[in-house]
Amino acid sequence: MLRVHAKNLGSVAILCLQGRMVRGETATLRNAVHSQSEVSAVVLDLARVSTIDAGGLGVMLELREQTESRGIAFKLINLTKLVSRLLEITRLNSVFEITSGAEILSANSYGQPGSMRQLASCA
Repeated sequence: MLRVHAKNLGSVAILCLQGRMVRGETATLRNAVHSQSEVSAVVLDLARVSTIDAGGLGVMLELREQTESRGIAFKLINLTKLVSRLLEITRLNSVFEITSGAEILSANSYGQPGSMRQLASCA
């Protein structure tokens, strides 16, 4: 089962994912991404994702295309070794923008006390 917890840091939506991103268990993720309309970026925090199959990768590609077609950036953060290796093997590491929490905060000029703590609380 995939659980999604959304939080907004200014104009950036951070979606904290936990569980398995596999075929048949991605409706929650789709709904969470589609509900983000007034943001400049959607960021998937993958620190707690235990498994991704081809269906999960397909959903990530689909969501990336849909958000970017609406002018919304789509980024990944906190990849586990398993997820990082999977993206490397499939060469999707060159398709997805993989970034750090610090880069997200500095790019959006948050600088507000506690912003980094809020971002880090997904993991």
